[in-house]
Amino acid sequence: MTAPFATRFAPSPTGRLHRGHAFSALTAYEAARAARGRYLLRIEDIDATRCRPAFEAAIHEDLAWLGLTWEHPVRRQSEHLAEYQAAIERLAQRGLLYRCFRTRREIAETIASAPHGAMDAWRGGPLPADQEARRLAAGEAFAWRLSLDAALAQAGPLTFIEEGSGPNGDTGVIIARPELGGDVVLARRDVGVAYHLAVTLDDALQGVTHVIRGRDLFEATHVQRLLQALLGLPTPVYRHHRLLTGPDGRRYAKRDHAQTLADLRAAGVTPQELRAEMGF
Repeated sequence: MTAPFATRFAPSPTGRLHRGHAFSALTAYEAARAARGRYLLRIEDIDATRCRPAFEAAIHEDLAWLGLTWEHPVRRQSEHLAEYQAAIERLAQRGLLYRCFRTRREIAETIASAPHGAMDAWRGGPLPADQEARRLAAGEAFAWRLSLDAALAQAGPLTFIEEGSGPNGDTGVIIARPELGGDVVLARRDVGVAYHLAVTLDDALQGVTHVIRGRDLFEATHVQRLLQALLGLPTPVYRHHRLLTGPDGRRYAKRDHAQTLADLRAAGVTPQELRAEMGF
């Protein structure tokens, strides 16, 4: 029996929502309405250093202003760290993770100094046991990275269904290429879990059948498909939509201080006007 249609909007409370967020939230919402399915809101707040309660409250305010409704209770990632830790332990026990003591800067420098084409993504591997023991005893920070070679050997060839399109027009049945991401980080000491693992588990536990999100996250699907296979989780259908861009042709982003929905509201823009502007 086919599960009822369910999709989600999953922002991080690290700033105010902007037009790009509104477009993504509305795209998923309208898809759920058309399918007479479920629409979920998930708060991805695992990064305690950047997430703020005020921004979380603003997300609810902005989405309500747009006229959206969603199921309750809302899943907040910070309330489910034990679930993520259990998954990390399962993967580690199967020899699929290793401790990586290199910083992001060190890895970036290694990649930059490699011959062209020799290192598309980081693939390191564990330290010798004695070196690892010394660094652990010294209290050095490390990240849990997925051992891609071991993971691919266990999972085998993988595919997923894309109903939208990737950056290169990818659509239909897609052959997953998790090797493009290398040995991705699944957990760090400062953040108990990293993005890929958290969202993969969340989608499965919430019964999400269709992941509807921006095209900028298409590449993430390859790694997430691998994690689904390793953890025995269902694979949703993916639908990556176009990215909304501003007058300068650049996509809206928090880091560029894009005009927020609160700004638009203060300027007298109505939800109906914003919806019409974006084609809804």
